[in-house]
Amino acid sequence: MYSADLADVYERIYQSRGKDWGAEAVLVDEVVRRHRPAARTLLDVACGTGAHLEALSRRFAHVEGLELAEPMRERARLRLPGVHIRAGDMRDFDLHTTFDAITCMFCSIAYVDTVEEMRAAIGCMARHLAPGGVLVVEPWWFPEQFIEGYVAGDLARGEDLTIARISHSTLDGRATRMEVRFLIADESGIREFVEIDRLTLFTREEYESAFRDAGCSIEFLPGPPTGRGLFVGIRQ
Repeated sequence: MYSADLADVYERIYQSRGKDWGAEAVLVDEVVRRHRPAARTLLDVACGTGAHLEALSRRFAHVEGLELAEPMRERARLRLPGVHIRAGDMRDFDLHTTFDAITCMFCSIAYVDTVEEMRAAIGCMARHLAPGGVLVVEPWWFPEQFIEGYVAGDLARGEDLTIARISHSTLDGRATRMEVRFLIADESGIREFVEIDRLTLFTREEYESAFRDAGCSIEFLPGPPTGRGLFVGIRQ
């Protein structure tokens, strides 16, 4: 998961699928300011290559990132040399500071394995919020939305390379097991690699309980940015 191979092609393949990190940052900004109009500071948990964080840095006076995977973290640091990109696990980080807003986007929360770990992650993020701060979490699909055997295919083409991505999903206990194969062609030749993603299918009620027990009010906004909606919590 999150290998150097994936970090190299991550943004190009998702751009080919229509992902727009800038537009998603606008949505997040609107959600945050609906509850905290004067928000200045933001932490992006599981910030990946920093694509969301770069866009959010134009909307918040001070931003930071947290990322577990070194290949992704290093790309975020190269992209945002003036931004503090920290190494850390969403389940147990301690930054000794608080933020007006915290985000955890693109279903990153689902990469934890159990309800207990998800609750620990939500609790940890909530503890890093200032009173009245806003926590925005984009979930993976709920269990009733899972499609056994789901397949997808994408092709990203540019002047210097072409990337093909195909995936196949099966149920593994309470999780989606997604096998993803990448085929990359550039001037040096053709190479391929495989990623196995395991994303836990938490229920809406489990998420909402985790927010409430972490001391946050909770609202679920269905739909955008990617069809899975957003959970929005306010630190009480």
